[in-house]
Amino acid sequence: MTYNVAIIGLGIMGTRMLKHMRLHQEFNPKYLWDPSSFACEKAIKQDNESKIMKNADDAIEKADLVYLACPPTVREMYAMKTVEMGKALFLEKPFGINVNDSKKFVEKLKNHDVPIAVNFTLAAGIALADLLESKNNGEMGEMLGVDIIVTYSSWPRQWQKEADWLRFKKEGGMTREVISHFIFFTERVLGPLKVIWAKTTYPKDPFLCENAILAKLENKDGLPVNIFASVGGMQPDRQEFTVKGSKASRKVAEFYKDSISLGDPFIPLRKEPKDPRAVSLKAQLDNLVLKLNNKHNSLATIDEAFRVQKIVEEILSKT
Repeated sequence: MTYNVAIIGLGIMGTRMLKHMRLHQEFNPKYLWDPSSFACEKAIKQDNESKIMKNADDAIEKADLVYLACPPTVREMYAMKTVEMGKALFLEKPFGINVNDSKKFVEKLKNHDVPIAVNFTLAAGIALADLLESKNNGEMGEMLGVDIIVTYSSWPRQWQKEADWLRFKKEGGMTREVISHFIFFTERVLGPLKVIWAKTTYPKDPFLCENAILAKLENKDGLPVNIFASVGGMQPDRQEFTVKGSKASRKVAEFYKDSISLGDPFIPLRKEPKDPRAVSLKAQLDNLVLKLNNKHNSLATIDEAFRVQKIVEEILSKT
C-alpha cells in the first residue's frame, strides 16, 4: 500500500524527507504544515503534489503516518496528537530538552499501540549492518573500544543556517545533532553506555551552544568510548568514529564512508555512492515500511533514542 504522510516542520530535515519520500513508491508525502509561511511556500515550490494544511491537527488527522521534523520543544505536543489519533509516528531526536519530561513523554508513547520509530540515519545503513556482521563472526577480534572525533570550522554549518535554533544552548548544538548519532551506533555495537567523565566548554554568551567536548564513556565490560569534538578554525568538517578490534578496526566517516584497517592505513570497503544521502534515506524508508507492517527492522526504538538523549544531556551538563 501507499502511506499518506503528514510532515510537521518544513525546515532542513522536513523538506529533505519530503523529497525522498516522494521518490519512494510506498510513501505519499501529501499533507504539510509549518508555522512559518516562508517555509510552507518553499516546500510547496519544491513539491507541488503536496498540500499545505491550515494547521498541524488537520495534517495529522488526514495522514496514515506523521513525520515530525519540528524543533525539540514542540515535539511532544505533536507526537501525542499523532498517537492519540491512532496514527504511526516517525520523529527526529531528541524527545525534548529536559530528561525528566522526556522520560514521561516516552512512557506516554508506550501506552499507544501504534508503530513509532526515531530517525537515527545510521540505523539502517550498510555500514552498521556490515560492521555488526564482521564483529559477530569474529573478523574484528576482541572489541577494544570506540573513538569519536567531530570538528567543524563553525556551528551551525553553512547549510544549517536556516535552522537558527541549532546555535542555541536550549535546543541545539553538535552533541545533540551529530554526536548523538555516533553514540547510538556505538550502543548498537557495544551495548548500553554510561558517562565516566566529561568536560563541555561553552562560549561567553550564555545562550549559545557548546563549542568543545571531551568525554569518556564505558560499556558494562569497561570498554572505553572516547569523544573529542570542537568548533573553530579554517578546516574541513570532520565527522568520524572508529570501532577498534584486536584483529581489525572499522572507521565510518561522514556517516557513510566505511573503511577497514588491519594495522595499515584505512582502506575503503566499497565504492562511494553518487548521492550518499539518497542511499541512506532510501534504506531508512525501506525499514520504515517494515516497521509499519510490524516486521523486523533496523530503525531506532524509542528506548534506544531516550538512552542516547540521557547520555547527551549528561555530557552537556558537565562544565
